[in-house]
Amino acid sequence: MKKDAATEPLPEFEPEFIAGLKKIFEEMIVFNQVLGLKIISIKPDRVAARIAMRRELVGSPNRLHGGVISAGLDAMGGLAVMAAIGARHMDEEPIQRLHRFGKLGTIDLRIDYLRPGIGDHFQLRAEVLRLGSRVATTRMEFLGADGKLLSTGAGAYIVS
Repeated sequence: MKKDAATEPLPEFEPEFIAGLKKIFEEMIVFNQVLGLKIISIKPDRVAARIAMRRELVGSPNRLHGGVISAGLDAMGGLAVMAAIGARHMDEEPIQRLHRFGKLGTIDLRIDYLRPGIGDHFQLRAEVLRLGSRVATTRMEFLGADGKLLSTGAGAYIVS
C-alpha cells in the first residue's frame, strides 16, 4: 500500500543545518541585518522571524516603511524555500544542503498591505505552497505584536 505524503511526518533539521541557515540568513545576507530580521523558527514546512521597530525603519510617523514590509516578506519567502529544499535533500549532509541556495532568487512578488505597521515589533511567517524543480511558490504573512495580520505576500522563486 502506497503511503500518503500528507500523513508522513516531516523531517527534523539537524542543529548544524539550522545554525548554518541562520548564519546565511542573518549574517551573510547583509540587507537582512539592515532590516533587523531575526529567525524565530525553521521547520521544513514553515519559517518565522521577527523585526523590532527602529527609528531607521520608519516611513510615515510611527509607521513601519512599506519597503521594510515588502523586503521582509520577500526574504521570508526565500527562507521558506531554503527550508523546503533542505527538507527535500535530507539524504545529504547538512553542509551539502547549505550549498544548494546559491541560485535562489525572486522572480515574482506580490504584497497586500492590509493595516499600517504600527508597533514595537513584528512577526513574519512564510510557507512553501509548491516546490518544483525550477520554481517555488510561497505565501507569507506580516503580523503585529498582537498577532493581527498587517500584510500578506505571495512570491515565486527560481531554485535552479
